[in-house]
Amino acid sequence: MKENISPMKPLLIFVLVISMIGLASYKLAKFIPDQGYIFERDSEVEKKGASPHNGKGSSTGYSFFEQAAGYEFAFRKRVLHAGATIGYHTQAEDEVYYILSGTGVMMINGQQMHVKAGDAILTRTGSSHGLAQSGKEDLTLIITYKK
Repeated sequence: MKENISPMKPLLIFVLVISMIGLASYKLAKFIPDQGYIFERDSEVEKKGASPHNGKGSSTGYSFFEQAAGYEFAFRKRVLHAGATIGYHTQAEDEVYYILSGTGVMMINGQQMHVKAGDAILTRTGSSHGLAQSGKEDLTLIITYKK
C-alpha cells in the first residue's frame, strides 16, 4: 500500500531538524565554498568586553569572517562606549580605521587629532596610535588590515 505524503510533511521535518541542529550549524552552512560568498550579521559575531590594547572602559567588537579559510584580511567593527579607549600601541602592519559614527580623539606618533564620522585613517607599519571616544554618543568604527 502506497503512503500518501502531504507536501507539508518534508517541510515540517526540515524545520524541525534545523531547529534541533541550531544556529551553530546554520553558521557553518554559510561557509560552503561553492556558494561564492559568506554572509554574517553583527549579532552573530558580537563580543562585549574590555577595550583592545589595554584600553580603558568597555567596548563591543565584531570580528567578521574569522572562520573563512584562506581569507587574508581582518575586517572588524568596534564600538567604543562612553569614555572607552583603544590603548596606545605600535602598529605591526598597515591598518585602516574608518569612523562610522560618533567622535573621538586619536593619538598618532604623539600627535593628537580629532576624528568624526566619515574620517579614514591609515596607520602604517611601525607607527604608534590609540583612540579615545569623546562626545555624547558611542564611537563606532571599521578596522581592517592584512593578517
